[in-house]
Amino acid sequence: MAAERVERRLAAVLAADMVGYSRLMERDEQGTLERLKARRRELVGPLVAAHRGRIVKLMGDGALVEFASVVDAVACAVAVQGGMAEREAGVPEAERIRFRIGVNLGDVIVEGTDLLGDGVNVAARLEQLAEPDGVVISGTAFDQLRGGFGWTFAPLGEQHLKNIERPVRVYRMVLGGGARPPERPALPLPDKPSLAVLPFDNLSGDPEQGYFADGIVEDITTALARVSGLFVIARNSSFAYRDKAVDVRQIGRELGVRYVLEGSVRKAGERVRITGQLIDAQSGAHLWAERFDGTLADVFDLQDRVAEGVAGAIEPTLRGAEIERARRKPTGSLDAYDLYLRAIPHLLTLTAEDNREALRLLEQALALDPNYAVALGLKAWCHLDACLRSWADDDADAERAAGERAARQALATGQDDPRALASGGFVLSLLAHDHDAGLRALGRAVALNPNSALAFGASAVVRCFAGDYGTAVEHGQRALRLSPFDPLSFRPLLALAYAHLFTGRHEEAAAYAERAVQANPGFDASHALLVGSLVELGRLDEAREAAGRLMAAFPTFRVARLHQAGFRDTGRFEAYLAALRQAGLPD
Repeated sequence: MAAERVERRLAAVLAADMVGYSRLMERDEQGTLERLKARRRELVGPLVAAHRGRIVKLMGDGALVEFASVVDAVACAVAVQGGMAEREAGVPEAERIRFRIGVNLGDVIVEGTDLLGDGVNVAARLEQLAEPDGVVISGTAFDQLRGGFGWTFAPLGEQHLKNIERPVRVYRMVLGGGARPPERPALPLPDKPSLAVLPFDNLSGDPEQGYFADGIVEDITTALARVSGLFVIARNSSFAYRDKAVDVRQIGRELGVRYVLEGSVRKAGERVRITGQLIDAQSGAHLWAERFDGTLADVFDLQDRVAEGVAGAIEPTLRGAEIERARRKPTGSLDAYDLYLRAIPHLLTLTAEDNREALRLLEQALALDPNYAVALGLKAWCHLDACLRSWADDDADAERAAGERAARQALATGQDDPRALASGGFVLSLLAHDHDAGLRALGRAVALNPNSALAFGASAVVRCFAGDYGTAVEHGQRALRLSPFDPLSFRPLLALAYAHLFTGRHEEAAAYAERAVQANPGFDASHALLVGSLVELGRLDEAREAAGRLMAAFPTFRVARLHQAGFRDTGRFEAYLAALRQAGLPD
């Protein structure tokens, strides 16, 4: 007798669940159920129908929905989160109904009206990675959305999902509109001239040259940040406005700056043209515009000329000596510089494969210029990530030694380079537990560049390890102010969570830990801090829920591995580890 044929099809699967369901049911079972049913009836059901979806099943606090189109599935997810935010706005924060949503495109098995199989399982695991009110999608879904639809995504790299054999590429939606306030609150202007350098347009005709334009902007930003009379927003926050038609006055309000620099880069053969225009973000008036032409051989001089022109237009009283200090050429070899630029995005993805690719590019750069301090600092950071994230278990001692060696070389050769000092000092502290040497390097970094979000963020983390919690809070807040929308903001947020947890301010610790998770769900230490903070607050059910999400995203996480951090305050650190074990995390 022939085996019964299994019906399969390709489907976009949306999985959603409610945040804090057990806690809300314990407080008010009947009221919670009535509100949840009302939201499903009045909002979720009509939106699913409007986006041509089918509710496969409802499971207590969750839902599984099928769509024929990824676009419809993602559009429905965004509409649901926006509608929920509007309807729950008047409800006290602790009582709000909030959803997490995961979307996957994959093969499903059809059994009557039900769906089973890998495509469903991946969607369910993705939902566990989403932040409250957030949406996370798989790489297969993301590939269907390239090139449009007005949505923005942040890559979270490859994630190992519970009971899913292969790693899955994951992307977090950067939601605007209804799911978040439509406009970020205005930040107060600093008491000195303030500036944001926006991403420059790549006019080279080759999309692959985008990294070159980004490198130009990074070095102009770094040069301007060294001028002590300026407050300069970090590059990572400015780049949140890439490819977005946003009025400069709104950018000025959201970043808390008076001036905005826009520009373009055109690279043709050996010729380079950089254009820049300075705009008053309060009035929208153009204050200065200039064009700079040169060759690849003098590209660093071109950057200096742009920086000098902008600084002169903003504050005519700035002394010539301060402008001179802005003229720092990172290396005499453009080839090494080019390789360094290519390595940066690979390092930021926090995946083992990209980490190895970043290291390969940096090794090539250092073969051309062995004293390239910034590349040495970035290389040290690669080795640090490999150790902390257990990518080097086969030869962890060699990885640690290589990272410490690169960090010390970065400090020796980059004594006047804030980026090299910040990276080298941070890695030296975490890998060698030499907090004193790390803090000396970081102190010099912030003195050389008082606008370095990287240096202040790294200093905040290291000061937590050293037990200087007051300064950790000060430097963490400074890093967030300098770069309010930074993809790396999870590091100062992590430091703020540690500092508040270890000084008994558990509510603040939980709030910062949750922000760190939202900023980068792919970093296990942020999840662990949220678990520990919730335990200290006595919210054990929520702590166990958070611990479950941590283990779903990081199945190999173990409490004992946190001992590698090297905290001086061993008493408070051991109490933190005990809280993690109390929540059920494995030792």
